[in-house]
Amino acid sequence: MAIVLHQFPISHYCEKVRWALDYKGLKYWSKNHLPGLHFKKMKAVVPFSSVPVLEHDGHYVQGSAAIISYLDTQFPDYALTPQTPEGREDALRWETFCDDNIGPHVRRYCYHTLLDHPDLVIPFFAQGGPFWGRTFLRIIFPKLQGVMRKAMQIREPHVSESRVALEQAIQTLVQAYQGRTYLVGEQFSRADLAAASLLAPLFMPPAYGLDWPSSMPEPLQTWVNGQAEHLAPYRRFYQTERC
Repeated sequence: MAIVLHQFPISHYCEKVRWALDYKGLKYWSKNHLPGLHFKKMKAVVPFSSVPVLEHDGHYVQGSAAIISYLDTQFPDYALTPQTPEGREDALRWETFCDDNIGPHVRRYCYHTLLDHPDLVIPFFAQGGPFWGRTFLRIIFPKLQGVMRKAMQIREPHVSESRVALEQAIQTLVQAYQGRTYLVGEQFSRADLAAASLLAPLFMPPAYGLDWPSSMPEPLQTWVNGQAEHLAPYRRFYQTERC
């Protein structure tokens, strides 16, 4: 049965799953939802309204980590989870670290700037969706951005706290990669995939699939420029591991 990925193209958690599917060479169909209109559709099939959600063979799996585990079970070729118990534990620990300490803070810190630029962010939200998506989102955008800012706490002091937390998480990864190519063992795993995909909005790789601008609005771009050296390893992963 066909694999369907319910997603937002802009979401770095959805990119994490897209990368896993592509890494395994699996054919799938992306169902791109519009923010706001996805709530009822997702709640009808899974416990929460968030994406990514994988639909396969009558089953629905929600959340990027759970989806990767499901894919490694159902499609074991090109496994992203190490085979040894110790390696598996380490990979899951690093993935959880990235999911908790990078993903939410990248989202909050980036949206703090991007939501002030609807001409830039609306095409991200509408990409691959219905033909009327951009028009619809322009109409509801004032309400949508208010809902997003409230739900994700995109306001001070939370934004500044996310910037600091993100800098600390990046430094933790810098130390972990010291003298090694991969976070766990001697091959690419879900740990490296999580780190690279969740940081990807900061360096905008073409393989992510969005029509990125040449640069992000200020002050976001200046901060990203200051992190460029630390983001270089993840750019390389996109070049060597992103199919």
